[in-house]
Amino acid sequence: MYHSKFNPQERVEIWNKLLKNRYNIIIGARSALFLPFNNLGLVIVDEEHDSSYKQYDPAPRYHARDAAIYLSQLHGAKTILGSATPSIESYFNAQTEKYSLVELKEQFSQQSLSEIIPVNTKKETRERKMQSHFSSVLMSEIKKALDQEEQIILFQNRRGYSSYLECRTCEWVPQCPNCDVHLTYHKQKNELCCHYCGFKRNPVTKCEACGSTAIQVVGFGTEKIEDELKTFFPEVKVGRMDADNIRTRSGHDKIIGDFEEKKLQVLVGTQMVAKGLDFDHVSLVGVMNADQLLMFPDFRSAERAYQMIEQVSGRAGRKNYAGKVIVQTERPEHYVLQFLQQRDYKGFYNHELLQRQRFGYPPYTRLIKLSFKHKEQHKAQAAAIDMAKALAPVLQHRLLGPAEPYINRIKNQYIIELLCKLEKNQALIKSAKETIMQERDYILAVKGNHAMQIEVNVDPF
Repeated sequence: MYHSKFNPQERVEIWNKLLKNRYNIIIGARSALFLPFNNLGLVIVDEEHDSSYKQYDPAPRYHARDAAIYLSQLHGAKTILGSATPSIESYFNAQTEKYSLVELKEQFSQQSLSEIIPVNTKKETRERKMQSHFSSVLMSEIKKALDQEEQIILFQNRRGYSSYLECRTCEWVPQCPNCDVHLTYHKQKNELCCHYCGFKRNPVTKCEACGSTAIQVVGFGTEKIEDELKTFFPEVKVGRMDADNIRTRSGHDKIIGDFEEKKLQVLVGTQMVAKGLDFDHVSLVGVMNADQLLMFPDFRSAERAYQMIEQVSGRAGRKNYAGKVIVQTERPEHYVLQFLQQRDYKGFYNHELLQRQRFGYPPYTRLIKLSFKHKEQHKAQAAAIDMAKALAPVLQHRLLGPAEPYINRIKNQYIIELLCKLEKNQALIKSAKETIMQERDYILAVKGNHAMQIEVNVDPF
């Protein structure tokens, strides 16, 4: 086994043993691809759709799935990409016969697939059936599962207690001084925290804008779900699985072990609970807020929402129970949820492919994102404009921006972005890369730009 958490001595030991052919199988994370293989025959990329295969920071900003395929080509080895919800690109390559396709159409346990039930939370709120963040349908199914001594997983892809604190009088919200984001409230630690730079402060009890003491919590995370479950079901043992609660491997193993041994009846978690866990007694999965996934401003939001809900739904009904998945949403008619209910991945793929082709996104194009970062916003803006002027003759309509991203300041660095959409034309891609590198070197050489950061990210999303 090999991953980046090993200390240097452990890494050297594995490296040297592999050079001497002491290992036949290596199980590893992204970094395992760079080990000194000399007789590689097979590379298996499990859950190939997972976004964590992409490295964002620091450079090199590579995608481990694509790197694994290239590594296999270098060694003349075979590659297996495994997923119940393949990425659009991989399935496109299979449909166009660039890859071979093998489909497993039955579950190992021979159990039928879990039933997915969207619940309209807007309607439930209007009819006053919601109990805090729990719909009447979800509450009913939780009670039924607990009565039958079955286990439950509740998925909320946001950690912390609430999204933020807000003044009821003037709507002021505590902001991070270093980033253009609000601070997330963590009740257990009794602190406001920035999830981008780590800044922390004590919770506010008085509005810093108008002086009002009417401060309310807005939104909800895993910590709040855990807290409310203990209020609704005081006798039920609830565990939480997120980055705040699990800092060590022993902590991760303990909560998994406790849930497997039925010491916990309900497990609340972020995307950690969706990945590869196999529990015998889970009959119910609740997706607390599907809109958070569906409405994210990203061309991949529908794909990732489909993958995440399908993956987390696979935790229910794996062995002894017929599973149910309650998906809470204000948009039950959304096409992603309709395809999920029908378990129609091919229908979803075809729908998504039409949108990608229409607007020029992968798999029909390659993307290059250029990020300009500086403590002074006007300098980042000026550098981005200079790069855009250099690229315009080469790329023409294929260049988008300069524009500010969704979060335009992180760690006191202002961010301006350019996005290049390139058809799969090698000459065009080569010309674009050469222009980018030349102009980047020129911009960084300008006096006063020594603190400028220019990040070039190929296939950034």
